[in-house]
Amino acid sequence: MATPTRPERDTVMHSWCRQTDWNAPTVVGGQGAWLHTADGRRILDMSSLAESNHLGHQHPRLVAAIREQAERLCFVTAAWGAEPRARLAELLLERSGFDDGRVFFTLGGADANENAIKFARQASGKPRGWVITRDRSYHGASYAAMALSGDSRTRTQVDPQAMRVDHALPPYAYRCPFGTVDAEDCAHRAAAHVGELIEAHAADGVAAVLMEPNAGTNGIVAPPAYWPALRGVTREKGAYLIADEVMSGFGRCGEWFAWQRYGDEGRPDLMTLAKGLTGAHLPLGAVMVSGAVSRILEPQMLFTGLTYCGHPLSCAAGVAALEAYADEGLIERSRRLGATLFAELQRMQQRHAVIGDVRGGEGLFAVVELVADRDTRAPLSPWPEMHPSLKTLLSEAMAAGVSFATRGNLIILAPPLVIGENELADALALLDRLLARVG
Repeated sequence: MATPTRPERDTVMHSWCRQTDWNAPTVVGGQGAWLHTADGRRILDMSSLAESNHLGHQHPRLVAAIREQAERLCFVTAAWGAEPRARLAELLLERSGFDDGRVFFTLGGADANENAIKFARQASGKPRGWVITRDRSYHGASYAAMALSGDSRTRTQVDPQAMRVDHALPPYAYRCPFGTVDAEDCAHRAAAHVGELIEAHAADGVAAVLMEPNAGTNGIVAPPAYWPALRGVTREKGAYLIADEVMSGFGRCGEWFAWQRYGDEGRPDLMTLAKGLTGAHLPLGAVMVSGAVSRILEPQMLFTGLTYCGHPLSCAAGVAALEAYADEGLIERSRRLGATLFAELQRMQQRHAVIGDVRGGEGLFAVVELVADRDTRAPLSPWPEMHPSLKTLLSEAMAAGVSFATRGNLIILAPPLVIGENELADALALLDRLLARVG
């Protein structure tokens, strides 16, 4: 491959940053939880590169599956059958318990969420039905996905009401918008609030409620009582419940899918997937459609499509990924190491007054919320701005060979499920030392 003659920072538009600020190292390889850079460094990846590299970097099983599929068939559209597509759909339906349902493949998480809304509106008979999502949520950065997202960064770029989207107050127990300090009470009030919004739009009808069951870059991990209560509300009000499992799926929260923690009591009508679906080795998303919804859609024309949906190479990677999760016991491993991660973060909270709250604990996902004053819970910096001392923490961690992810006053920990126990311990020890200088 020819070496570029101009630096990437001068030729590429990079997402979620000012172009003049971008100056990241070039990654030339990786293994397990480690990134290898062009300047010869090894960097421990504590965020799974946007919470997507669940299987680490260059997982040999996935590399082999991609190579083998490329030698057989690189591409065929969804108008034709493809063996890896059929096999991946079969595996997903088995793992999710949507056995009598169907799978629609997309290119990533944003278009999975958009298509899930299309399916919900069509199946409900409400083609212009309202959709209830949540403030402080993220469902993608296309225009429709921005409308679905309760994201302050993009709020001025899109009109959710024009797209018939309404945002509910979040189950943010640490800063409960309903004025309670009890997490379970906050969860039930937040779920009831969604019911009130459904009733408020009764004239036009609500087609669906789209929510993240657990992990999300918004940093809000809902109390355990929230998802079952929300499921109860949506059933009672006759709205489809869509679980956005783009980030929380495939072991990130200690189960194949985060809603499974609640059994049938938490089962959604539709579910969206991406990221861990291929361990980010190739782009792929999916909409899981329950049997009840798919039976309504089956005799109808489906007015949607993507040239590369169900791409054979990506689906082959997906099959290999699901086999790797199962054969290597990574779902259980995430649950076990996640408990270790959460316990150590709670110990750090006792040592560092800058830590106001620690959330997560069901798998290898945790959020550390930093505050200026623990008694008043005043955030270290206004959301979603980053405090200068947190920027320094990131810089010093990178110099020490560890990459942490942050958003606003949050540190988001989501290492690959294959991270070594010693590697995790070393990264947390470094974070412990660096937190002493934050504030």
